[in-house]
Amino acid sequence: EVGLVESGGASVQPGESLKLSCAASGGSGFRFSDYWMYWVRQAPGKGLEWVSLIDNNGIITKYADSVEGRFTISRDNAMNTVFLQMNNLEIEDTAVYYCSIDSAGKRRGQGTQVTVSS
Repeated sequence: EVGLVESGGASVQPGESLKLSCAASGGSGFRFSDYWMYWVRQAPGKGLEWVSLIDNNGIITKYADSVEGRFTISRDNAMNTVFLQMNNLEIEDTAVYYCSIDSAGKRRGQGTQVTVSS
């Protein structure tokens, strides 16, 4: 079973930046570099929204239209960690952010809260 722990969430003002991290762990056969990784988020009162993905080698990245050009996903396979750099944050980005090993977010961590308010 893969364990995922997100961190880096905070309360910020519109236009500011945050960098989220997600540390992955697993049993003896676990190899982080085998997994594509995803970020999903859940805003208050709404369902899960896919945000971004990165392939296992860190070459392929994709973003939701709502964050394209502002967010950057990356990974460090030696550190078993995936990152989400979020720039020019908007109030609409307020959500709990989760990393996941599936695009639907079913196998995700406990999440980290990002609040954007003026």
